[in-house]
Amino acid sequence: MDEALLRSLTPTVIGILGRRGADFATAEDAVQEALIEALRVWPNDPPRDPKGWLVAVAWRKFLDVVRADSSRRRREVLVDSEPATEPAGAVDDTLQLYFLCAHPSLTSSSAVALTLRAVGGLTTRQIAQAYLVPEATMAQRISRAKRTVSDVRLDQPGDAGTVLRVLYLIFNEGYSGDVDLSAEAIRLTRQLAASTPHEEVRGLLALMLLHHARRPARTRADGSLVTLSDQDRSLWDTRLISEGVDVLQGALARGRLGEYQAQAAIAALHADAQTVQETDWVQIVEWYDELLAINDNPITRLNRAVAVGEADGPRAGLAALAGLDPSLPRYPAAAAYLHEKDGDRVAAARLYAEAADAATSLSERDHLTRQAARLNQARHS
Repeated sequence: MDEALLRSLTPTVIGILGRRGADFATAEDAVQEALIEALRVWPNDPPRDPKGWLVAVAWRKFLDVVRADSSRRRREVLVDSEPATEPAGAVDDTLQLYFLCAHPSLTSSSAVALTLRAVGGLTTRQIAQAYLVPEATMAQRISRAKRTVSDVRLDQPGDAGTVLRVLYLIFNEGYSGDVDLSAEAIRLTRQLAASTPHEEVRGLLALMLLHHARRPARTRADGSLVTLSDQDRSLWDTRLISEGVDVLQGALARGRLGEYQAQAAIAALHADAQTVQETDWVQIVEWYDELLAINDNPITRLNRAVAVGEADGPRAGLAALAGLDPSLPRYPAAAAYLHEKDGDRVAAARLYAEAADAATSLSERDHLTRQAARLNQARHS
């Protein structure tokens, strides 16, 4: 059974039910039930028209809810007028559904969950497993999100920037449970790119593809982290890199630079280098300057400082780092790296240990702890 096809049809079917008069929350629930039914039935009895099958089953599920709800008796006219098929050339509501599920009134976690369910077609159980929370907790989160957007009309203008932030949050979760959220985010971003010519959608897609291409080289067999400079570049997915560069070039050709395009350009320069020594750090610094002109924030300045340390030497990097708040995430790790490049192993070991204490993941903590131990051992050998 083609589960990717099944999930890709989800926003379209929700849109069809909405145009037939279903409210978003009930339509989304009905489509979820239809998806679960499809997972049960399709392996042994695949339909000739998957979309038509989902529409028919979801509509019946919706009607069952309407008929059972005494407060909606007045909608029996709608119940008795079930259309058999969708008219030709029906409007695709996918783009508006992205906007709805990433509505600014939602918290980030709620927007992510609702997007994965209503646009991505994942079940509540799959989403709960991916985020390592009980299914009941995730169900409550999704229900609250749907209540929050219950009065938002599907035809209202949406905020593309919010949608892209939600998709990037999903991408950065990576893999957990039986759902590869990075791959799912790429699929959803491809789907969004097909619905809108927005250049930043393509910028984000390029960024995801370029980062995803390096995924096979990011960890060792034991799960330990491998930094970019130490990665086996023969493991990088050249097909994804080529696609990412092509998508990025198409976006940049529009002449409206955005932050995702600038980040993707930096990722492309890393991907273009056959060895770490061939990395064009001068151009990377220039792209960080472009990124700062779009969105000046401390994390970008921190990353720029590391790039300056590679382009102009560690002392120049430390000087660029000096004006930033030491409590920033990754500040001690960046400072440790630059101090080590400058030959100050004592300060570097201390900062690596400090960075390990502040690390938010086990793999990152282990990597930084090993860096500190390596420098301390070298001092005493």
